[in-house]
Amino acid sequence: MLAYKFFIDRIIKEKNAQYEADVLHQKKLVLENIKAQEEERKRIAVMIHDDIGNRLNILSLWLNNLDTNGDDLIKKNIHTQMSSLIDAARSISHSLYPVNLESVGFVLYVEELITNLAHKINISLHVVPGYEKKDIFVEVQLYRIIQEFTTNVIKHSTATDLWIYIRDYPQDMAVVISDNGQGFDYDLVKKGMGIKNIESRIKSMNASHKWKSTLHKGSRLIIKIPKNHEFPNQNSLN
Repeated sequence: MLAYKFFIDRIIKEKNAQYEADVLHQKKLVLENIKAQEEERKRIAVMIHDDIGNRLNILSLWLNNLDTNGDDLIKKNIHTQMSSLIDAARSISHSLYPVNLESVGFVLYVEELITNLAHKINISLHVVPGYEKKDIFVEVQLYRIIQEFTTNVIKHSTATDLWIYIRDYPQDMAVVISDNGQGFDYDLVKKGMGIKNIESRIKSMNASHKWKSTLHKGSRLIIKIPKNHEFPNQNSLN
């Protein structure tokens, strides 16, 4: 009997190890896919920001000095169109990839996002003193999550206020995003692109999360990101 029990226990242990290995493999595929997407987004965004954006700015300066035979209306129309093109290029670049995040810093970049959305919703950001700069991949994903959550709230909720709370702990970082909107039924919206994008980015950081949403009482997303967000070596499971 002891030999049989040992045999069964060994089979169960091997199956559990294989299951964990399969889950880890899937997580790694998600991470690699998101990293590849981010690299391509970054390449295109930098091209738009540095090349097309700069060319448009130079063209705008050139047009401002163009002799239009005193026709101020023509010059004004050209200037308006150029300004719109420059804003559009900047907006496209920003939506593709947060090009200046690394140089500006994560917190200031989020504050810039809040300022740009101030006419649509009230957003409060509270970062507990002691925040340490994270790996650029983590900060980009976190910025994307805040951006996606905020966009979803503005589009689909009646919320007037949104709160972002960030705190560093010795082993991980806690991020809480909440709003005072109408809330949602997770089972009904979990297959939507907004939720799927957020959860894919959370998985790519090897982080854990929890949704709290009550109809007519708002929603909340709680994320715990380990300081060492890299996945362990798959061989360690064997």
